[in-house]
Amino acid sequence: MASFKKIIESLNKPIGNSDNPKNEKQIKKNMNLKVMELTPADAIRNSKSIRYKYKARDKKGKIINDKLDALSKVDVYSFLTSQGYDVLDIQEDKIANKLGLSQLSLRPMSDKDLNFFLTQLSTYIKAGLPLVDAIKVLAKQAKSKSTKTLYNKIVFELNAGVTLSEAFAKQGNIFPKLLINMIKTSELTGNLTGVLDDMADYYKTSDENRKQIISAMTYPAVIFIIAAVVLVYIILYVVPQFVSMYEEMGSDLPTITVIIMNVSTFMQANIIYVGLGVVATIVILVIMYKNITSFRHAVQWLIMHIPVVKDIVIYKEVIMFTKTFASLINYDVFITDSMEILGKITDNEIYKLLIRDSVINLSNGEGVSKSFENQWAFPDIAYEMLVTGERTGRLGPMMEKVSAYYSNEQKNLVTQLKSLIEPVMIVFLAGIVGIILLAVIVPMFQMYSEFT
Repeated sequence: MASFKKIIESLNKPIGNSDNPKNEKQIKKNMNLKVMELTPADAIRNSKSIRYKYKARDKKGKIINDKLDALSKVDVYSFLTSQGYDVLDIQEDKIANKLGLSQLSLRPMSDKDLNFFLTQLSTYIKAGLPLVDAIKVLAKQAKSKSTKTLYNKIVFELNAGVTLSEAFAKQGNIFPKLLINMIKTSELTGNLTGVLDDMADYYKTSDENRKQIISAMTYPAVIFIIAAVVLVYIILYVVPQFVSMYEEMGSDLPTITVIIMNVSTFMQANIIYVGLGVVATIVILVIMYKNITSFRHAVQWLIMHIPVVKDIVIYKEVIMFTKTFASLINYDVFITDSMEILGKITDNEIYKLLIRDSVINLSNGEGVSKSFENQWAFPDIAYEMLVTGERTGRLGPMMEKVSAYYSNEQKNLVTQLKSLIEPVMIVFLAGIVGIILLAVIVPMFQMYSEFT
C-alpha cells in the first residue's frame, strides 16, 4: 500500500529529471523566464505530424529542452501544460523535418523490454491507476532518454483521444503488429490486463527461445573466428618462412605444399583486397537476404535442412506459430484474421507459404490443418494435435500444449547440441591447422631423408 501511495505522489511531479538546480540564483533566474503566449497561427494543424523543439520549466524551476512530434504547436503546448510544465518556447525543428526524422521510427522494442513494459503496465492498471497515469509512471522510471520520449509520445496520443492500440501503431515499427492487434482485441472485450499479462508471457518465452539459440551458436561462432584468425596468421607469417627455404633448395614439393605456398604468396600480395572482398560479400548477402524473397527462402530452406540445426530452427518456428495462434484464438480473433496476422509477423518464408495456403483453404471452406499435412517444416505431432484441436473445437488449448511440448524439446536439443559442438569444433580446428602445418613440414623430412 505504501508503494502504491508513492506512485500516486509521483504523478504530481513533472516528467523528467527532478534533480535540484545547483543554486538558488539559478532557480530564480529560471523562474523569471517569460512564459510563451500562443497566437492564432500556432493553432494551424499540419496534415501529418512534424517535429517541434520545446523549452519548458518544471515546478522546481529546472529547464527542460526536448522534442515532440505533433500536428501543431497548440498540441505540444497543451500536452506540456497538462504535465505541469510552464512552456517557454516551441519552434519547428526544420532540419529534422527536412531530413524526415519525424517520420523515422526507433528500432523495434526487444522481447525483453516488451516483457518488462507490459508486465509493469498491467501491474499499475491492476493497482487502480488509470492507463495514462500508469504510462506516466513508466516514463518517470525510464532510464534512457529515448524510452522516456517514447512513453511521453504515447501519453501525448492518449491525451489526444486515441486508443492504446492506435497510440502504439503511431510509433512506427517500435511495437509488433501482433501486440497492436491483441491490444485492439482487448479494447473490444474489456480485458486489457489479461491481454497484457498473456503478451508479456509470450515475449518472455520468445526472448528465452532467442537466448537459447544464441547460446547454442555462440561457441561454434567463436571457434570459427579463432580458426579463421589462426589460419590467416599461419598463411601470412608461418608459411612464408618455409617458402624461401624451399626455393633455395629447389626440391620437388608435394602438390598440397605447392598449393598452400601459392595461397600464402597470393594472400601476402592481396590481403587488403581479400579483406575488402570478404566484407563486400557479407554485406551483399545480408542486403540480398533482407530484400530478395526468393534468396531469403533459399537460405532458410538450406538452414532448415542442416542436421541438428534444422530441428532447432523448426522447433523455434513451431513454438512461435502455435503460441501466437493460441493467443489469438483464445481471445476470439477469427481464424481467418489470425492466419493473416500470423503471416505478417513471421519472418520465415516457408511458414509464410504454409500460412498463405491455409488462408486459401479457409476461403474454400476447408480446415487450417490441410495446408500443414505432410509438410517437412511442420512436425507430425504438431499436425496431429492441430487436427485434434479442429475436430474437438479446442484449437487454442491444443496449440498451447504443442508450444509447451516443443519448448521443452528445444531446450533438450540445445543442451545436446552444446555437448556435441565442442569436440566437433576442436577436431575441425585441429584438422585445418594440422593439414597446413603438415603440408609445410613434411617436405623437410623428405629432404632430410634424401641427404642422409
